[in-house]
Amino acid sequence: MSLTVYHSWRDLAPEDRGAAIAFGNFDGVHLGHQQVIADAGKAAARIGAPLGVVSLEPHPIALFNPGGPPFRLTNPHQLARAVEATGAARLYLLPFGHQMAGLSDRAFVKDILVDGLGVRHVAVGFDVTFGNNRTGDPAAMSRYGEAFGFGVSITEEVDAADGDKISSSGIRAALKDGRPEVAARQLGRPFAIEGVVQKGQQLGRKLGIPTANVPLGEYVVPKLGVYATRTRLKDGRKLDGVANIGANPTTGEVQPRLEVWLFDFDEDIYGETIETDLIGFIRPEEKFDTIEAMLKVIGDDVARARVIHSR
Repeated sequence: MSLTVYHSWRDLAPEDRGAAIAFGNFDGVHLGHQQVIADAGKAAARIGAPLGVVSLEPHPIALFNPGGPPFRLTNPHQLARAVEATGAARLYLLPFGHQMAGLSDRAFVKDILVDGLGVRHVAVGFDVTFGNNRTGDPAAMSRYGEAFGFGVSITEEVDAADGDKISSSGIRAALKDGRPEVAARQLGRPFAIEGVVQKGQQLGRKLGIPTANVPLGEYVVPKLGVYATRTRLKDGRKLDGVANIGANPTTGEVQPRLEVWLFDFDEDIYGETIETDLIGFIRPEEKFDTIEAMLKVIGDDVARARVIHSR
């Protein structure tokens, strides 16, 4: 069953209402989020309702801290794909603005979840908040469930296999520390940057290392440096490679971006959307005195990346 994405709670057809939903800010759709969705799925099966996920777009951080540092772990397309992978049939990606932010927690539940979506069950995480000034919490959701006639389940904190607490903030911290493998354990998949390949100076092509350049946009900026990567092309192919995330201090400063060299590949993909997984961190970004010195180190980077990919 394919995922249906809704961008409003207003004026939904009767057949688009009545789901058992997981509710939260699911940026990343990490293992903790996936457990909330799984709990909503159990309720959906028990009461014979479709399984849905409710999230907000833009993320509240973006609304309340405009101009702040980028922080996202997924863009909306990635979020939808991750939700679909859980088996959910519906994603209600609701537009979040100051009007919604100003609703009391009770008004949020009544106007949006009950009157708008007609929810039959709401699954939330142990630390969920909602409503103006984040006054709503899991206990409040349980009270509103009793008042408005929908079931409520509260998912306890989920730990990673290594015992680390799973959270979006923890995943961001791991990426900023150059530990993509830690982020992957908490996400249940590698952290990936998706974007349109843009033309740069094409210096890499002249040097024999053609790269696909993708802006970071709203993504959290990982530790600047070199990574072993795996990239999905538009046609579904997955290619190993090595990438630099940084500002090109040797050849001319630019906004930090992803520059990925796809191994054994020589095709024109300018203007195409690609998605690149960060598999392993190799070294921090450096400024070299000469192009020759840079190329020597890049050769070492490629060798290390191939070792990482062979594991």
